Amino acid sequence: MQKYRKRPVEIEAMQFVAGERPPLDGVRYYGPESLGGECCYMDTPEGRMRAAPGDWIIRGVNGELYPCSPDVFAKTYDAV
Repeated sequence: MQKYRKRPVEIEAMQFVAGERPPLDGVRYYGPESLGGECCYMDTPEGRMRAAPGDWIIRGVNGELYPCSPDVFAKTYDAV
């Protein structure tokens, strides 16, 4: 197998904070009183995905939104 390096790309991201509705079009917010607890859902190219408080919501290079767990985000991204 050949090795590859991910290209450096700048993205926009915000952390989903408990009790705060993310101000993003395309993100459906459900408060703590909802059946599954507080969370957000967004449609991604891979299908509908869920973000829990503490997760990051990333806007990709094509404008798509997707969630990312805090540990993966910390290993993958640096602030610019």
